[in-house]
Amino acid sequence: MKAKIIFVAAAWIAATPLADSATMKAIVAHEYGGPEVLKYEDVPRPEPKEDEILVRVIAAGVNPVDGMIRSGMFAKNQHLTSPMILGGDIAGVVEKIGAKITKFKKGDPIYAYLSLKNNGGYAEYAVAKEKEAAAKPKSISYDEAAAVPIVALTAWQALVDSAKLGAGQSVLIHGGSGGVGTFAVQIAKARGAKVFATASTPNQEFLKELGADVAIDYTKQKFEDVAKDVDVVLDSVGGDTLARSYGVVKKGGFIATLVADVDQTELDKRGIRGESISVKPNSQELGEIGKLIDEKQIRVIVSQTFPLADAVKAQEQAATGHTRGKIVLKVADEPK
Repeated sequence: MKAKIIFVAAAWIAATPLADSATMKAIVAHEYGGPEVLKYEDVPRPEPKEDEILVRVIAAGVNPVDGMIRSGMFAKNQHLTSPMILGGDIAGVVEKIGAKITKFKKGDPIYAYLSLKNNGGYAEYAVAKEKEAAAKPKSISYDEAAAVPIVALTAWQALVDSAKLGAGQSVLIHGGSGGVGTFAVQIAKARGAKVFATASTPNQEFLKELGADVAIDYTKQKFEDVAKDVDVVLDSVGGDTLARSYGVVKKGGFIATLVADVDQTELDKRGIRGESISVKPNSQELGEIGKLIDEKQIRVIVSQTFPLADAVKAQEQAATGHTRGKIVLKVADEPK
């Protein structure tokens, strides 16, 4: 995997100063390694800086990249100077705000994509910057909301910001039943595009339920025999799949990949553009995505939930790469 998998990489390492003596339950790693290094422990509760909010976490999303970070894939050295708390996706309730916070107040339901230096989401409390959080969509649960930020922002930034996908265009989405793919299919449909999407045999009907116009079974069909001259390709697979995808993009079209570097030689040869996508927190875009969810243009797919203490099982499932939609850690009961 290339460095661009940094699409969230580097790690949510506990770097926030801890003020008061209050503690919280969290999943921490004291060393890099397999899922077994994750421990359910009492740790100091973070204190928000003046430009941060403290969130009481109700649910946290689990992403395959969490396991990559845990294994040390992105570490400059193999020594952890402080316990690491993983998790970039959270949904919860604002507990406390810093002096410079203007958009949120105590009690607000929010969801957020935590930036790399903040405490992670696998905990009862986490801190977030204002630019990372948005009001939780009203129509979905906290568990569902925690499944949204990173993957939905990845799909949005690839299709909307970079590819400028619009009505009347066509897009091929690889891995349409996965975390990013489920949002990409629905965002593309909401923008009026014709959607081709790939998935394995059991997920063909699911792709159509999400809104894909053409479902492609990559175990039985070559996608290039079905999707030709598309305006945009979104690749979350890499390798041979990416290499074969350049040929299906029409001249002037765009290819976005989440897991590799684009091949500039291929782009130049075919007269197309491309970009390796590295997702960034964006509260405004989270707000736009939330509106589409509340307008029922996007549904959120959570395949499994685990208690916080079972983070090891959750990461093992995420690592299979065959999860439909997202896996979520249930940290606390939904507020009444």
